[in-house]
Amino acid sequence: MSWKRAAGIAWRDLKSAPGKFIFVVLSVAIGVAALVGVRGFSDSFRSTLGAEARSLMGGDLNARIFGAPTQDQLGKIDAIEKKIPGSRGTWIVETISMASAPPDPVPLLVSLKAVDPAEYPYYGSAELEPAMSMQQALAGDSVVVADEFLIRLNAHVGQTLRLGGKNFRISAVLSQEPDRMSAGAGMGPRVMISRAGLDSTHLLAPGSRASQRLLFKLPANLPLSVTPQSVRHDLESALPDAQVMDYREGNPALTDGLDRATAILSLICLVAMVLGAIGVAMSMHAHLEQRMDMLAILKAIGANSADLLRIFLLQTLGLGFAGALFGVAAGLGVMAVLPAVFGKLLPVHAVFSFPWRSIGAGLGTGLLTTLLFCLPPLLDVRGVRPVLVLRRLVEQDAEGVRGLISRLWSRRLQLLLSLVVLAALGGIAWALSDSPAVGTVFAIGLATALAVLLALSAITLRTLRFLLNRVRLHIPSFLRQGLANLYRPGNQSASVLASLGTGVMLILAVYLMQSAILHEIHETVSPRLPNLFVVDVTTEEAGAFKTFFDRLPGVTEPLDLMPVVRGQFVSINGVSLEQLRGQHFPLRMLENADLSWANTPPAGDKISQGKWWSSQDAQEIAIGEGAAQRLHLGVGSSVELSTAVNGTHKLKVAAIYRADGQHLGARVPFVLPSELLKGETATWYGGAHIDPRQVGNIERALFASYPTVSTINLADVLNRIESVVDQITFVIRFLAGFSIFAGLMILASSIASTRFRRMREAVVMKTLGATRMRIIRTFSVEFSVLGLLAGLVGAIFANLLTERLLHRMQISFHIEWIALATALIGTAILATATGWLASYRILGLRPLEVLREE
Repeated sequence: MSWKRAAGIAWRDLKSAPGKFIFVVLSVAIGVAALVGVRGFSDSFRSTLGAEARSLMGGDLNARIFGAPTQDQLGKIDAIEKKIPGSRGTWIVETISMASAPPDPVPLLVSLKAVDPAEYPYYGSAELEPAMSMQQALAGDSVVVADEFLIRLNAHVGQTLRLGGKNFRISAVLSQEPDRMSAGAGMGPRVMISRAGLDSTHLLAPGSRASQRLLFKLPANLPLSVTPQSVRHDLESALPDAQVMDYREGNPALTDGLDRATAILSLICLVAMVLGAIGVAMSMHAHLEQRMDMLAILKAIGANSADLLRIFLLQTLGLGFAGALFGVAAGLGVMAVLPAVFGKLLPVHAVFSFPWRSIGAGLGTGLLTTLLFCLPPLLDVRGVRPVLVLRRLVEQDAEGVRGLISRLWSRRLQLLLSLVVLAALGGIAWALSDSPAVGTVFAIGLATALAVLLALSAITLRTLRFLLNRVRLHIPSFLRQGLANLYRPGNQSASVLASLGTGVMLILAVYLMQSAILHEIHETVSPRLPNLFVVDVTTEEAGAFKTFFDRLPGVTEPLDLMPVVRGQFVSINGVSLEQLRGQHFPLRMLENADLSWANTPPAGDKISQGKWWSSQDAQEIAIGEGAAQRLHLGVGSSVELSTAVNGTHKLKVAAIYRADGQHLGARVPFVLPSELLKGETATWYGGAHIDPRQVGNIERALFASYPTVSTINLADVLNRIESVVDQITFVIRFLAGFSIFAGLMILASSIASTRFRRMREAVVMKTLGATRMRIIRTFSVEFSVLGLLAGLVGAIFANLLTERLLHRMQISFHIEWIALATALIGTAILATATGWLASYRILGLRPLEVLREE
């Protein structure tokens, strides 16, 4: 039979009873719509969150050096820009200087920052009062200053500022600095000036301690051979002594939030794909089950197996393609409608682009899963006589081990193809994943879970049959019959149990993952964390200063003080500092290192390797994770450093810690036992949480009582970080909820796909005299038991999968008993309710209506 002839027969069969095929198309459409909608939302939201995170650095990459770049280094940077069309870079100078506001001759130490206003910043914006652009504010001999500068010098906008022997006009107050987190802490209030203005002051003399920071912007579409990692490597090669960071590293809490958002959104997309595949598989299985009689008739009149494969392969692929097209349209419709309907409620103002990648993934997944899942049942009738096909609904399989081996051998091709299906689903999961770690674990876990679920389904049904044979005379007849329906000849209980259990596993895994990740994210971004920092508190002032500060109005969390001692590293693992050049860590930071002491881990620090010392005079040191990576240090490494009073110490690295970026521990990368720094001159740094509306009043009070103490206001920056994290939280919850809802729809359609079999069974029961109530009781037992078994197996595997994924992400896992109970009971209710919603019309059908249907 030719392909054209096969297509004609398949089309005539579709036209003969189109109503039967609508359900198949809708089932495929729901699965594809879930995948397209979830992936489309995920890509758009992730792009929006990336832009928000970049605004906290002002660029994609940031490279800091101490001193001016050489001509050779500048040439290498220019070569990188030419290599990547659309990329841009700008140098920012940060230093300290003395400034005054005439006629008051008393100068003030300020933190000076020089930028090119035509380039800075690449992301975000500087908020000025009065409102104007950065180019307008820094035009000519103009500067912008922090509010603290005006408070300390009793100055105002429009007044003259004298810097480096030259007069400038204060054009505006800098109320928000976009890259404040990545800029230096500074030693005084911020003054921002143009590069041309700084050059005119001649402050950058040879040997100046000014640091220069390269802000680098990448184009939206990188060349195929270029990645952000390769650009970072090129910058590190061009600037060997630079500390290079990307926009994700500026704040650890934000980095964790973005990394974990990528992981959970990737998982949600994978779950949508597999749930869609389950919907396709169940609908195709039910569809082909209905067409088996036609297959037998065609074989009886002379059609061979190859002809049947052609006819129904074309028919199922056509149905799958139609369903995939409807699903793509539905997914795009959801993406277009939801923002319009809930736009005012969405804290994320995402820009939705046409999701070509998501559409391709949806169409490919729909067609591939249709093809993979329709071949095994078609192969069931290959070489089988028509009379055996027609008897399949009542034919009992051979019992015992020999019968099992015989069935497995006769279906060896189908089993091999089933393994191909599992491998293909795992491959699709890995290919669609944006997180390789999540994709790998998910693909392996999915293939394992499906295989185990199928085996458990068969074992569970056989165990149920064994038990029922021994108690059948002691239980009500409707209960006995409902349980017996689960293992009747030709039943679909094993496949329904496996698909429903897999669906429950995936949906519950999404819920457990998003719950654990959001809890972890909110722990690192608490509204009580410090947002105002103080520097230059002396040891003599520390006690009285803390008491004074904590009594100020507007202080919501008490001041936390940390001592900082200056020290100098002599060697790292026996290698002198001079030999460490080119390790991408500023040597000046080692030569003038910030040290602190603590006999327990400081607040906000989490030990990632090793353990903290127990003795106050232990010859050990704890190092921040970032510094340890750049210095290639680990637990057990040796360092040698010296301090002014206690001399040189040879120390062993006892612990590597990770600071959350919101506490003082993030400011000091090296911590020693207290006895090793006893008697050293210390400067104290402090941090506290205050009401952002009281910043000005607190700064004035501090200046009046402690004029030598400087403040660093990060309230606006931390509010922006908290806003981004809130957006991440919303996106995760929104897409998790969308995925769970779509999953429930797919599982409902999977259960409803068995309607054809129950229709025939209800007719037989009615013919034998069963009442409506007896049929209702019998089917209710079958539905609820299927739901309970699937919920139990799915909940167990959901916890195993979640534990593995969270372990890879270094997040603690706890069993949520309420979620488990809800999944167990909810699955039983879903199975029963869906089964009856799809089957209630069966009760009103007359036997002849169904028997004459074909």
